[in-house]
Amino acid sequence: MGNLLYLVAIVLIVAWLIGFVGYSTGGIIHILLVIAVIAILLRVIQGRRVL
Repeated sequence: MGNLLYLVAIVLIVAWLIGFVGYSTGGIIHILLVIAVIAILLRVIQGRRVL
């Protein structure tokens, strides 16, 4: 489950970068980025290995 959470966070960050560079879709992309950052922070706080 932890690997899935990390994978989702990476996918959201990549989607945000694509949206930030390629399109202007409003706040939805930024909300996805915040969710991805929160997922990564939760993983770090829980003390699990990142990779």
